[in-house]
Amino acid sequence: MVPNVRTALPVVPGTAVHGTVARRQDLDGLRGVAIALVVAFHVWAGRVSGGVDIFLVLSGFFFAGAVVRGVERRGGVSAGETARRTARRLMPSLVVVLAAVLLATVVLRPYTQLGGASAQTLASMFYSQNWYLATAELDYLSPDPSVSPLQHLWSMSVQGQFYLAILVLLAGWAWLRRRGHAGRPTLLVVLTGLAALSFWYATAGTAQHQAWTYYDSIARGWELLAGAILAVAAPWLRMPNRLRGVAAAIGLAMVLSCGPLFDGANQFPGVAALWPVAAACLVIASGFGASAPAWPNRVLGGRFCTELGALAYPLYLWHWPILIFYLGETGRSKAGVVDGLVVIGASLVLAYATTRLIETPLRMPSRGLPVENRRGTGALVTATAVAALIVSLGWQVVLVANPAVPPQALDAHRYPGAAALLSGAEYSPEPMRPTVFEGQADTPPPTTDGCITPNREVRVCTYGDPDATRSIALVGGSHSEHWLPALEPLAVEHGFRVVSYLKEGCPVVLVDEPSYAEWPFPECHEWSVEVLDRLSVEPPDWVLTLSTRYRMNGVGDEVPAEYLEVWTAMQDRGLNVLALRDTPRLRRDGVLYRATDCLAYRGDPDSCGLDRAEVLDPYDPAEAPAAGYPNIHPIDLSDAVCRPQRCRVVEGNVLIYRDEHHLTASYARSLAPELGRRIGAITGWW
Repeated sequence: MVPNVRTALPVVPGTAVHGTVARRQDLDGLRGVAIALVVAFHVWAGRVSGGVDIFLVLSGFFFAGAVVRGVERRGGVSAGETARRTARRLMPSLVVVLAAVLLATVVLRPYTQLGGASAQTLASMFYSQNWYLATAELDYLSPDPSVSPLQHLWSMSVQGQFYLAILVLLAGWAWLRRRGHAGRPTLLVVLTGLAALSFWYATAGTAQHQAWTYYDSIARGWELLAGAILAVAAPWLRMPNRLRGVAAAIGLAMVLSCGPLFDGANQFPGVAALWPVAAACLVIASGFGASAPAWPNRVLGGRFCTELGALAYPLYLWHWPILIFYLGETGRSKAGVVDGLVVIGASLVLAYATTRLIETPLRMPSRGLPVENRRGTGALVTATAVAALIVSLGWQVVLVANPAVPPQALDAHRYPGAAALLSGAEYSPEPMRPTVFEGQADTPPPTTDGCITPNREVRVCTYGDPDATRSIALVGGSHSEHWLPALEPLAVEHGFRVVSYLKEGCPVVLVDEPSYAEWPFPECHEWSVEVLDRLSVEPPDWVLTLSTRYRMNGVGDEVPAEYLEVWTAMQDRGLNVLALRDTPRLRRDGVLYRATDCLAYRGDPDSCGLDRAEVLDPYDPAEAPAAGYPNIHPIDLSDAVCRPQRCRVVEGNVLIYRDEHHLTASYARSLAPELGRRIGAITGWW
């Protein structure tokens, strides 16, 4: 799988440079270059191009500059007019794309995806998509069928929130200015201070929890503020003529080189983002006060770049969902050269049509279009927005009114689950439980009771027999957590406590960036060290954690070197370990897919599964290295999940996976007898 890819919205407030400042054609062209890089890197390279940050800088520059000049002309902030102008520029195209994606989801995608699509439609429409994604802990994966076609719109929310915040700030500055207490220098100091704080926050957050920080509006603020600072400082920024061309050339070269040089998906918006931000700032600053633009500015101001820049906003909106739906329909993990060109061509056609038929009539009534045409376009866009809102909100109401309630217990005779594989239990066909709608909600207790932490905090919870003297510590991430429904009934039956130490996305690890990680995660390292220290102080009888992990770039599974380091640390602390082999993940050609989506989309338990040889080695990879650790006792329950040749997604009428790789609580409970047999044989407790 190619690295994570993340993007930002190319806001194109072209009218913001009108007024007392001459229009900068080179900045229109810079938008064109940036959107070309964003689209090309998304379609073919699977890497961040740096265009995301360039758009943020330009957005801050145009928006803040327009408002500041308005304050100096009128003495105050015209918040209502600014909001109307911004909404007229952004909302019509957005609404059309949201409605198109919603319709395409209904027609082309599994009905199980409509809930997420409607929720993200509402989040995008009300500019909260970034927080939706951050809260949901959705990693921004490479463009493939498992990624939401609306996921790229998180950056619109970041910018919309920035616009509101900067309007409030500038309104306060305008109030002080009317009383003679603040001019541009004061505003410049305030903006610089805020940008410095945001940059510090982004740097710290990127080092600790980059997946969250990427969506965080506060962490992104410094990039927008960099553009705002340039807009405010414009009267004092004058380069010598001989340096203008050098600055513009260096800036343009930095723009073009950002994608190859940086893995921005895993590094931005921290220190690495200084490169594209500085690149945009150099190009912007090189044109201040220039009587004749330097050659790089003339290149950017040429027709090709500026025409592409004029399409930047609708092109950004369209290219990602077209790419995602194309990959979803073809089942491919990425586009090739020819089909990539087809995706880009279709995106350009739709972007041009959106500009010509929607944006121009609504934004520029002076272009001579009949009043009836403008009114008709406005009415059509309004009706589209209302329809998308009603459908999205209506489906969310239906879901809330009919919540998925997974089964708490299943009849073992009708729903044997794992017993159908292990003992050949006979059963008659029954409707699958949990259903495709119940599956995602069929989670282990820590997910709902808050005992798996999303942050640095170490949370300790007790399950089973709380008064028992014997104990097993369940340690690791969500793949350790999903075994709790199997452990809990064993603990009640045999009299032991299950003490959980769980953190989302964090198997116990003693390095900041393990070999299997896609980005640094020092927070996981710090949490792991504290957990090991606590286990040393209050040692359980046994620790249960994972011993293997799937191969990211190959078939089968393995024991990462970092796991061996943890085994050594546990041995040094005198901890005995039940080392459980990890369950297979559902993926084809490196693309993860949900069992519920596959079943809802004309699939069956067998076709939605995988050949066992693709996801599991013939023998437990932990067996050989564990022989060198007397404290490590491997447990392999693969035969309770997979058949000899095939890993299906339903066994014994029970759904195995609630998503791409987590067991349903129902199936985990059916694993309790076999897990108990293995634990009893190792511990001698029963």
